[in-house]
Amino acid sequence: MKTIQTNMAPAAIGPYSQGIIVNNLFYSSGQIPLTADGVMIEGDVKAQTHQVFKNLQAVLEEAGASLDTVVKATVFIQSMNDFAAINEVYGEYFHTHKPARSCVEVARLPKDALVEIEVIALVK
Repeated sequence: MKTIQTNMAPAAIGPYSQGIIVNNLFYSSGQIPLTADGVMIEGDVKAQTHQVFKNLQAVLEEAGASLDTVVKATVFIQSMNDFAAINEVYGEYFHTHKPARSCVEVARLPKDALVEIEVIALVK
């Protein structure tokens, strides 16, 4: 196993890593809308989702993967009422390549984020 860590995404806020590579698969930890400096993004769920994707792209790049190699995404949302807005932003990043996905409404996310996304990707 290889631990992934980059300063281009927020540091883990607990006893876990930003991601792990096992064989040729990268497993990311869930990314919430924190900047690389650990500051929560202000704004609506769309702004938060864009920041989550910025973080995902940073850890994927560090792992030698990309959004194009994602095979599975799991999306956690604070309110199913935000599903359409999150889906719109999600589609900007996965417009031609469409990995498998689950989307779950949860009672609460870390730092009261509106969205959190984790991915599994093939390492190039």
